[in-house]
Amino acid sequence: MIGIVGNVRTVHSQHIAPGSTDIMTDIIAGVELPDTPAVAAATEFLTERTNPLIFHHSRRVFLFGSLHARDLNLRADPELLYVSAVFHDVGLLVPFSGTPQRFELDGADHAREFLLARGFPGAAAEVVWRAIALHTTPGVPGRMEPEVAATHYGVLTDAVGWGLDRLAGDRVEEVVAAHPRGDFKREFLRAFVDGLKDRPDTTYGTVNADVLEHFVPGFRRTSMVERVLDAPWPR
Repeated sequence: MIGIVGNVRTVHSQHIAPGSTDIMTDIIAGVELPDTPAVAAATEFLTERTNPLIFHHSRRVFLFGSLHARDLNLRADPELLYVSAVFHDVGLLVPFSGTPQRFELDGADHAREFLLARGFPGAAAEVVWRAIALHTTPGVPGRMEPEVAATHYGVLTDAVGWGLDRLAGDRVEEVVAAHPRGDFKREFLRAFVDGLKDRPDTTYGTVNADVLEHFVPGFRRTSMVERVLDAPWPR
């Protein structure tokens, strides 16, 4: 995977370019990054094991999720929210994508293992697991723990622009200045294709099937109606 940063040092609301030796670890758009060993380790993982697309997207998800949580009075633990954001899309990448399960579960499993290895309570690790496992599931995360809801809201904002009208324009501009989108739409969809094309069956019943149907010639989603009608029952 592409390494993004070398020596990590704290700077304040400064633009970060892929390949830079500096990243922001202080305050961005009024959101303070937690200064904990787990956050430092998660940032190291993100910079060394992912790529610029996932790096900037994950950090924006944390920032947008934090802003939504603040506006909605959700008391999300910032450390758990950060870890959720860091791992939420790693299941699209090699070697984390090498399992015959949904990519969301890959990221959730790795995040839980990451937290348990650092002495976090099982309950905290399970919250992060749910936040990642459900981040593409419509309608459910907003009814669960604050970290689960905030991760989902951050993903929706960065991916499809949900809730942008609820956020202050200067805050959004600061987030994007710190973590630029570049050609995000095209690169993001390409990452989904690359992460799912070899396990298309895992997209059944999810929004992930939309991506394969659009970009992969010959892919045809299986509908719930077909599965019921083709079931081995006489009627």
